[in-house]
Amino acid sequence: MTDERLGDRLWAALRALPPGSGVVFRHHATPPAERRAIHRRVWRIAKARRLMLLVAGGGLPGDGVHKAGRTTGVRSWSAHDRAEAIQGWKAGADLLFVSPLYPTRSHPGAPALGLARAARIGHGLGLPRIALGGMDAARFRILRGRFHGWAAIDAWGQHSSNRVRGSSCESSDDPTTISGGIGRCLR
Repeated sequence: MTDERLGDRLWAALRALPPGSGVVFRHHATPPAERRAIHRRVWRIAKARRLMLLVAGGGLPGDGVHKAGRTTGVRSWSAHDRAEAIQGWKAGADLLFVSPLYPTRSHPGAPALGLARAARIGHGLGLPRIALGGMDAARFRILRGRFHGWAAIDAWGQHSSNRVRGSSCESSDDPTTISGGIGRCLR
């Protein structure tokens, strides 16, 4: 997930992702012209590196959208509870970002779901579930088998110099493998 907090660390994080990984382009608080410029650069890198780019809110080129209108590509969906997971399934989502598993700077003060509650969200809907919210490699190891992958914002900035080798949807421990490889999760 991209975010203004990453600043220029975003570029190193994108270079560290292996082909098949996914990026959700957000930058919601960025002024429109600057957001488009950042998006163009992210999109060029994504195409060159064979990364899947989903655009939050749509309206910009990508391989799909995050919780937006119609798309011919991949659609991801945020699920903070079972009702939102079902809403995403009905809307034709291809994967769910279940959050926040742990306290997160993205939603200060929001109650964390915890492992048991988070694991039930989206269960039985047939959609890959990606853990989000305060995630890092150590926390994903605890979740292994309950989620298809994990995503983060802050973990990118902390570990963006790490290069990922041979990761897959269910086996990535590296924080730069956003969602454990969205592309692999959908194959």
